[in-house]
Amino acid sequence: MSIPQSGGGPIERHEQLAEYLASGCKPKSDWRIGTEHEKFGYCKDTLKPLPYEGERSIEAVLKGLRDRHGWNPVLEADKLIGLEKDGANVSLEPGGALELSGAPLETIHETCDEVNNHLREVKDIADEIGVGFIGLGAAPIWQHEEMPLMPKGRYRLMNDYMEEVGTMGRAMMRRTCTVQVNIDFGSEADMVQKLRVALALQPVATALFANSPFFEGQPNGHKSWRSRIWRSLDDARTGMLPFVFEEGFGFERYVQYALDVPMYFVYRDGQYINALGMSFRDFLKGELPALPGETPTLSDWADHLTTAFPEARIKKYMEMRGADGGPWRRLCALPAFWVGLTYDQSALDAAWDLVKGWDAETREELRIAASEQGLQAKVGKIDMHELAREVVAISDSGLKARARPGAGGLVPDETHFLNALKDSLDSGKVPADELLEHYHGDWGGDLTRIYGEFSY
Repeated sequence: MSIPQSGGGPIERHEQLAEYLASGCKPKSDWRIGTEHEKFGYCKDTLKPLPYEGERSIEAVLKGLRDRHGWNPVLEADKLIGLEKDGANVSLEPGGALELSGAPLETIHETCDEVNNHLREVKDIADEIGVGFIGLGAAPIWQHEEMPLMPKGRYRLMNDYMEEVGTMGRAMMRRTCTVQVNIDFGSEADMVQKLRVALALQPVATALFANSPFFEGQPNGHKSWRSRIWRSLDDARTGMLPFVFEEGFGFERYVQYALDVPMYFVYRDGQYINALGMSFRDFLKGELPALPGETPTLSDWADHLTTAFPEARIKKYMEMRGADGGPWRRLCALPAFWVGLTYDQSALDAAWDLVKGWDAETREELRIAASEQGLQAKVGKIDMHELAREVVAISDSGLKARARPGAGGLVPDETHFLNALKDSLDSGKVPADELLEHYHGDWGGDLTRIYGEFSY
C-alpha cells in the first residue's frame, strides 16, 4: 500500500484537482513502466508468518537489505517501515507482506531485471535468518489472528474502519498479495481509452494470474480468492467503475468519483490523523471535523487518491490492479501483458474494439466468473479461454510493434515475457489449477507442501 504522497501546496481552485491528474500526461517517448509485487514471508521451521520484530522478522529483512544492499531507510515513529533506492521502494503491507514498488523503467527487460535482482537480494537475507517468501494471491493456511498488523498509522486506522463497511476488509489487508503494473498516458483522450480497456479486461488478468485457490487450510471454491475478497471490502471505493464508460468521461469525472470516496486520514507532521468516513468535499470547504478550519493541499489530494481501490485507477499514472501475486515468471508477464495492450496504438484500438460493445452487467459478470472459474469462465457467449487467447495475441502484437530489444540486442522484443501466459492458454491451466492438482494429487491434501515447492 502507498506511502505518504508529495503532491504540492494549497488547493485554492477546484480545477486543481483535475489538473493534478492531467499533469501526469506525457509524450510517448517518456512513457515508463512501474511494476509492484507483494509476497508473504514466513519462518521456515514453523511455516508461520513473520512478526514485525525479532531475529526472524520483517524488520530483520529490512535491516539486512539496508545494511548489505545499500537501501535507504524509511521510518515512521522511529520504526523501520520501508526502504528506497534508485527510484524504487520496498514497503510493508498491513499483515507484513513485503512489497517492491519498482522504479519507472523503459522496457520489460529492465523491469524484469529489477524484479529478479530484488528477489535475489531478499533471498540473500532471508536464507541467512531462516525465512522464506512465497508469491500467492492469498495466504493459504494462516488465520487472521496469526497475521501481525504492521506499525504504520495508516493501517491502524484502516483496520478499525474495515469491519464497518464490509466483511472482508481485514482479510484483504493481512492475507492477500497482488502484482500490478503502472503505466502512463499521453492525453486525456488516451487516459480515457486506456482506462476503459483496463477496466474491461481486468477479469482476463484475474483469470490468467489466478493463484489463490486456498484459504484457511482448504480449497475455497475460487481460482482467485483475492479477487473474491475485494468484492466484499467497501463498495464506496472498489469495483469496475461503470461511469468510466459513459459519454463525457474524463479527468473531472474521475475527480467527482474520488471526492465521493470517504476519507481515511490526513497526514500531518509524521502522524496519521483519523478522518475515517469524512468527506474530502467538506475538507475543501474547511469543514473537516478532524481539522476544523483547515483546507487541504495537493499532497492531501494525492494521499486521498491512494485510498480508492477500483480494479484500475488513475493518479498521475494508471494502475492495473486485478492480478494475484505469483511465481516469478508471472511477475514479468503482467507488465508485458498490459504494456503490449496499451503502449501501441494499434493494439490499444484492437483491445477497445474487442470490449466496447460490453455493458456494465457483462463486465461485472466477467469479474465474478474470472474469480470463481479462471480460464473456464463463461459469461453469455463470452468464453474466457478464447477471450484470453485473443487478448494475449493483441498484447503480443503490441510488444512486437514496440520492438524494444534486450540482452544487448540479442532479443528483438519483449514478447517472450508473455510465454507464461501462452503456456496457460495452451494447457487451459492457470497457477490455481496447478496448485489444486497438487493438493488433490501428490500432496495428498497436505497444504504445507506449498511452501517448499512454490517459494522464491
